[in-house]
This record gives sequence, structure tokens and C-alpha cells, in this order.
Amino acid sequence: MMNLDDRRRKLLFAGLVVVLAVVGIYLTVAAPEHETDRPDARPSAAPTPTGPASPPPGIQNAVNPGDFDIYRLLPFSRQEFATAADLAQRFVAAYGTYRYDETPETYTGRLSGLATDELARRLGGDAATPGLLEERRREQVVAQGSASLDQVRDIENNSIIFLVTGRQQLTRSGKESSDSKQYAVTVARDGGSLKVYSFQPSDAGQAGDTG
Repeated sequence: MMNLDDRRRKLLFAGLVVVLAVVGIYLTVAAPEHETDRPDARPSAAPTPTGPASPPPGIQNAVNPGDFDIYRLLPFSRQEFATAADLAQRFVAAYGTYRYDETPETYTGRLSGLATDELARRLGGDAATPGLLEERRREQVVAQGSASLDQVRDIENNSIIFLVTGRQQLTRSGKESSDSKQYAVTVARDGGSLKVYSFQPSDAGQAGDTG
């Protein structure tokens, strides 16, 4: 009977050794997998770059005249350049459009989405001059403006100056006529958008970069 008990004890001891070995292998191999499931053990994502994508990337390879991207050397993208040109053209057309029977606020409203607030207020004050309003009402003046882009005069870090010819079809005291004048129009960054910052006759000089 004692021999049988000894054999049972030996078998039980051997079984325990096997179980402990299996557990040790499991902890060695499987534990790292469980560790990676913890939120603080996973690799963090790379931070998203912030800030403006400037200066432009530049050109390091030899210049190919057939495939030359000038916008890589300019402080304005192709889209910004097109937006600025469109603003300059629409602004000059709106500036030359008015009627004797509209309020100065109506006239200013057509410019407010194109120009900076300061410029729109100044032009609104000019349009509200009593003598000018009286003259237009007396002669029943109606002006329809249009504009053509002529050229780029200057490009700075934050602004572009366009030369734009404004044309008017005028009706004054029942008589029709036309007029044209070229302006230097500065389009500048204004917060997160582009706005007409300044303009004046092209032969009078023009403020450049707005900083």
C-alpha cells in the first residue's frame, strides 16, 4: 500500500511540474501580446504638421522651359493668384456701377464683399457726399461698369498689384456716353481671405506690400 502511495505521489509531482512548465511558457510568449493591447502601450500617431505651407518649395532641378511651374517661386498659389485677379476685376466693375435712385448703402454693399472693411467704408463715405448725390439725381445718372485685367505690376509677400482698366457705359440727362480709366488695384491677404486693400489711378503710384 505504501508503494502505491509513493507512485501516486511521484505521478502527482510530475504532473505539477508539467503544468508549471506550460504556465511559464504561456507567460513568456503570450504576455507581450496582451501588453500591446493596453492603450498606453500602443505607438502614438505622428503629430499633424501645422503652420502655413510657405515658403514655396522652390526648384532644385534644371529648369525645363516646357514644364516650368512659376508658382513654386511665388508667395501665392495658382488658386490664390486666380482669386486675387478675379477680385480686382470684379471690384473695379462694381466701383463703376451706380444709379441716381439707389442709396449709398446699396452701392457700398456691392463693394463690401470684395474690399477690406476700411476701404469699403471710405468709398461709402465718398458715395454719400451730398453734392455728388444731388448731381446724380438731378441728371439721372446711370453707370454700368465693367473691367479688364491688363497686367501684374508687382508681387509682394502678402499682396499683388494688378493694373485694371475700368469702363463705364453712362446715361446722363438722357444722353449716352462711355468712359475708361486704368487703376492700380492692390489685393492683399486679410485674415483668412483675400480682399482689395487699396486702389487709385495707375499713374498715381500705389502702396505695395501690406506686411
